[in-house]
Amino acid sequence: MPEGPSILILKERLAPLKGKLVAETLGESEIDFNRLVQHKVTDVRSYGKNLILCFKGFFIRIHLMMYGTYLINDRKPAKPKLRIVTKDYEVNFYTCIVQLEEGKPDDRYSWETDVLSEEWDALKAEKTLKAMTKEKVCDVLLDQDIFTGVGNIIKNEVLFRISVHPESLVKSLPPKKIKELVKEARNFSFDFYNWKKINKLNRNLKIYAKKECPRCGIPSQTTYIGKGKRLTCFCTNCQVLYVPEPLIK
Repeated sequence: MPEGPSILILKERLAPLKGKLVAETLGESEIDFNRLVQHKVTDVRSYGKNLILCFKGFFIRIHLMMYGTYLINDRKPAKPKLRIVTKDYEVNFYTCIVQLEEGKPDDRYSWETDVLSEEWDALKAEKTLKAMTKEKVCDVLLDQDIFTGVGNIIKNEVLFRISVHPESLVKSLPPKKIKELVKEARNFSFDFYNWKKINKLNRNLKIYAKKECPRCGIPSQTTYIGKGKRLTCFCTNCQVLYVPEPLIK
């Protein structure tokens, strides 16, 4: 599933759509395609893992899910979920969710939770984490209401960066670690974005899908844990497991 940084890159690639009049549109999505024709794309935005194509009075939300793809000025033999054609530009989206929403994105989304947004509110994220009682860090990093745009690769790499075991309980993290968690969720997301743009993401990953811990030189652990049973890679030696202290009788 494309994570926030990949959607931000897609948004930038689609910048030429802004201000263009839609001449033709089709697809297999259950939306009113005629609504788009002869309307200008007023803006192209991203919100976490969602691409947003803005029009006057409504917008199109596109989520690429696990295997979604897109082509610019090119087509696959398969029918797209959405095709937008202008006088000199075309984009096709495949295997994705396409929804038409009324109103403005600003009325629907909270940009302060988007780790790549200029409106990102780190203090709000810290406050939310400090109020948690039983959640694991491997789950909260994937909670799109807290860390919008963070996906599984970012989750693994952030926890390795701050040396926290993925099954640690948020309530057991020292305040310093909570600050590090919030800070690195944003920092690594921008690193991901910069590496992805120059095709150097995989060579810069430290623990995700790696057989060995680069810090300890021992085999890394790979398992499926958390609410969604997502692939999780970590080192049992240098990533500390934070759990409640046992009661002393």
